[in-house]
Amino acid sequence: MNTAVGDEGGYAPNLGSNAEALAVIAEAVKAAGYELGKDITLAMDCAASEFYKDGKYVLAGEGNKAFTSEEFTHFLEELTKQYPIVSIEDGLDESDWDGFAYQTKVLGDKIQLVGDDLFVTNTKILKEGIEKGIANSILIKFNQIGSLTETLAAIKMAKDAGYTAVISHRSGETEDATIADLAVGTAAGQIKTGSMSRSDRVAKYNQLIRIEEALGEKAPYNGRKEIKGQA
Repeated sequence: MNTAVGDEGGYAPNLGSNAEALAVIAEAVKAAGYELGKDITLAMDCAASEFYKDGKYVLAGEGNKAFTSEEFTHFLEELTKQYPIVSIEDGLDESDWDGFAYQTKVLGDKIQLVGDDLFVTNTKILKEGIEKGIANSILIKFNQIGSLTETLAAIKMAKDAGYTAVISHRSGETEDATIADLAVGTAAGQIKTGSMSRSDRVAKYNQLIRIEEALGEKAPYNGRKEIKGQA
């Protein structure tokens, strides 16, 4: 049965274009009584490696239009002008380092550019990315790299270089809430853990609430200041 719910609990309707998805979100924000850009901002996970074919970025929702790295960067740039997008994850293919360098030059001073497939929580790859000026943030998945020690090393390396570190779930999850503790314990400032539906996602938010209750005034909420380019 089609429930229109994605792997991470998010709503997954049939839409005519990528821009339409943002328009639907904007409409939902307004209907909920919030102001887009003030109360709520947007973050995108492009997962661009999924539609990178023969050196081009092919968007099915745009009539199978093919973009070069530079063209797709400017496509994203236009979206950031239309909507309050503050963070873009994997905006290009993981192997397109020249493209990422260009994207970082164009967008990196005002948009958080997160490397997930790009860095895979690996300090060796992250170090090279930092040296080459690739992106300005890393997605942290501690069961991706394999140990907590390596995870903490990646977070420290990112912070020392002025990058942000976003603690993340995986697409396949359980009710284990360790990443909530990791996000607070490392003062990462950001966590990505899916929609507020289904127990495997909600468990993380519940743990964050418990941590806040335990810490009280010692746990200030910094909000958008934690996002690269938004301080």
